[in-house]
Amino acid sequence: MFLTIISFVFIFGMIVFAHELGHFTTAKLNGIKIHEFALGMGPVILKKQGKETLYSLRALPIGGYVKMEGEDEDSDDPRSFSNKKPLPRLIILAAGAIMNFILAYVLLVIIMFGMGAPSNYVGDVIADYPAIEAGIQVNDEIIAIDDQPIKSWDDVIASIDGSDGKSIEVTVKRGNDTLNLSLTPKPKEGSGYQIGIQTKFVKKVDQAFVMAGRQFGTFFTDIFKFFTQLGRGNVQGDIVGPVGLVSIVGQVSKTGIMNLLLLAAYISINLGIVNLLPFPALDGGRIIFVIIEMIKGKPIDREKEGYVHFIGFAILMALMVFLVIRDVQRL
Repeated sequence: MFLTIISFVFIFGMIVFAHELGHFTTAKLNGIKIHEFALGMGPVILKKQGKETLYSLRALPIGGYVKMEGEDEDSDDPRSFSNKKPLPRLIILAAGAIMNFILAYVLLVIIMFGMGAPSNYVGDVIADYPAIEAGIQVNDEIIAIDDQPIKSWDDVIASIDGSDGKSIEVTVKRGNDTLNLSLTPKPKEGSGYQIGIQTKFVKKVDQAFVMAGRQFGTFFTDIFKFFTQLGRGNVQGDIVGPVGLVSIVGQVSKTGIMNLLLLAAYISINLGIVNLLPFPALDGGRIIFVIIEMIKGKPIDREKEGYVHFIGFAILMALMVFLVIRDVQRL
């Protein structure tokens, strides 16, 4: 239980901090007066008064906020959020989600570098397969197949699959020696061919950035697949609330730090996307009002906008309570 709590606080503290830091930094850069930068919700645990801003740590690690002058009310202060031009306000509102995306990508780079990337070096040779019979050894570097240069593990797989089961010549580098070894790939179950080797994972910074980008794209599209399923009424799996999320974090924390960071990246991307949804009280809902103002060329009544966001916030809180009750019932 202790590990679960620590892991949950670590993950959400990091994600919320990144999100609010995005709002805070862009607001500061635009000269907006910030009254409070808070991590967590509810009662204050720690606080420190800066020159202008109160920095606080609150009891419930389920959110945070940056309280800006004139964000939800009219203000005559020239440094208020409401008195800034629409474009700076739009950037400030979007900055939280953008920081969530940046955090997720950085975490994925760390994960991919830690895991290593597939290479054209042999990591293992399987018994009773053509490779070991031909004399291929662990740590051999495959530099060519049928005189076609090999630069990556994908090249190795493509060349073997493209052999159509015919004999191929594999050129390997072993120390200072270059060897040409002939073998005939065996069919795999389903389709394709194999020679009985496994790749050696190596830590390369450039590969880590590429692989992180691919994984980011996969995570980013997952939530839109969920929205599509939701619209069709055939959601696969179940929707969990805060309590269910704590349980998931606890389970993942037992499998190692890399999996925990992977979960953090996934949640961070999802949080960023959800915050950009055009729903009142969310950053996306506020952005919609700014865009409408840019189109109309004049400010929207702050009182009416505040009322809309209040209703949106009430709906979100009701949904949160509903999900918590469902989570508890499952337990």
